[in-house]
Amino acid sequence: MSKYDPAIRRAYAAAMDSHAVRVSDEGAVRRLTFCRPDAYNTITPQLRDELGAALDQAQRDRSVRVILLDAEGPAFCAGYGLDWSTAQQAADGARAERTWDTAADLHVIGPFAATWAKLHESTKPTIAAVQGWCIAGGTNIVFNAHLIVAAESARFGYPPSRVWGVPEAPWTWVARMGIQRARRYMLTGDEFTAAEALEMGVVLEVVPDDDLAERASSLAQRIAQVPGNQLEMITLALNAVANHQFDPPASRLLGTIFDGVARHSQEGDDFVARSMEVGFREAVRERDRPFGDYGERPQP
Repeated sequence: MSKYDPAIRRAYAAAMDSHAVRVSDEGAVRRLTFCRPDAYNTITPQLRDELGAALDQAQRDRSVRVILLDAEGPAFCAGYGLDWSTAQQAADGARAERTWDTAADLHVIGPFAATWAKLHESTKPTIAAVQGWCIAGGTNIVFNAHLIVAAESARFGYPPSRVWGVPEAPWTWVARMGIQRARRYMLTGDEFTAAEALEMGVVLEVVPDDDLAERASSLAQRIAQVPGNQLEMITLALNAVANHQFDPPASRLLGTIFDGVARHSQEGDDFVARSMEVGFREAVRERDRPFGDYGERPQP
């Protein structure tokens, strides 16, 4: 599948009617806000491009000391957008007669993983404020941030690991929760709560939902009181430790390759065929129903 496939271009053009990321400044804090709340801030090529450009601009702006990533609405990010995912499936189907091409997969998935990695590679501290769903592709994004503040409503997990996906940067899971728990949640795709994330060290702290914006902003402003050169030196030094311990580029490459492989396995092909038959949402429900979580979790 090529990023130039007509189905992908049409889905991308349809999403470009409004911004996906809003940029604002609060003193030395650059705030990047996912602003498609009605769509649960799902991932599209537009969101990728706008976030990547905003992060690059923040790196160049000497007045910016801290980058704060947050989101509007009930979810931080509910994964890849169904419309774009469906277009991706259609493009896959259109080339089904062709030999599977891993390099082509990398051209599609790689730019997304490389954009999320900018949050880790940033020379300026990056903070994410997370509420509601932060699942699947949402974890690909937010686990790259240097610090995560979560609301009590936050829910994390990677359900595509059950079929049709692999996290794009597995090292972030190991770095945040340790190898054993990374195995436990990556092997099952299970959901975990904000409280569980705090206990595992995935997030820095958990606060009531009504306090999330103020708490994350207060932390960003506190850090921004330190001179920018100090912050950059400390961030570079800590990033070097993570890079030495976990080799993010190699993990990201392997995760991205296997994410593509998962879409071309027999189970992946069966999942696509089923989603074409009953719709993507229903296929996802059928995948998750035996586990009783995410959208299949019993409501109180």
